[in-house]
Amino acid sequence: MKRAIISDIHGNLEALQGVLAHIDSQGIKDIFCLGDIIGYGPNPCECLDLVIERSSVCLLGNHDQGAMFDPEGFNSGAERAIFWTRNQLENSGGSREQIDRRWDFLGTLPRVFRDDLWLYVHGSPRNPVNEYVFPEDIYNQKKMEKLFGLITKGCFQGHTHVPGVFVGSLEFITPEQANHVFHYRPDEKFMVNVGSVGQPRDGDPRSCYVVQEDDKLTFHRVEYDNNKTAEKIYQTPDLDNFLGDRIKEGR
Repeated sequence: MKRAIISDIHGNLEALQGVLAHIDSQGIKDIFCLGDIIGYGPNPCECLDLVIERSSVCLLGNHDQGAMFDPEGFNSGAERAIFWTRNQLENSGGSREQIDRRWDFLGTLPRVFRDDLWLYVHGSPRNPVNEYVFPEDIYNQKKMEKLFGLITKGCFQGHTHVPGVFVGSLEFITPEQANHVFHYRPDEKFMVNVGSVGQPRDGDPRSCYVVQEDDKLTFHRVEYDNNKTAEKIYQTPDLDNFLGDRIKEGR
């Protein structure tokens, strides 16, 4: 098995194109997307079209859900962006058939995907769409015990945009600490956050994704023209300038 796992694209076309090119350069055909294809970024239609075309499995993220229904728990900037995104999906980007295809795709996204020992979600094993699992949650033993109790072996997730691996010993291992490669430990469960393609928040503005193999996973960082994406955001009144600033800074 060798599959690429991506998450949290957030309408960032340049980032997605860069990551897909990097995946292609390794000859990987199997691509899982853990959700949040849209929201925040300036190219929701184009990103959806690429994910529809390229992904083997795609899950529902909270921003994908927010575009279809009323967004809950969003801050004002995120809410404005999701209403703008909803308008873009309905009123721009092609024929009625193309528009309906995007909505139909969003409307049928599952919340969870299981493949033998592996669980794939956007948020967490307990709340697949909305629950955040942050690195500092290793100090919340009750929360982590409940989450690990729902895992057979490994869980892949996104949502926080902060990559790394939670292991059963209540430890969070950053990609740098693992030298970007995590080897599965015998008889130990883990949760891995695959990071974000379109809006990293770990201080590194490069796109992040993971390649999963039978005995290990590898974190990859991919450079792209984030100034181009940021400029699109700055030129869109309904998207806060902060959204452009943060992709250049990785925060």
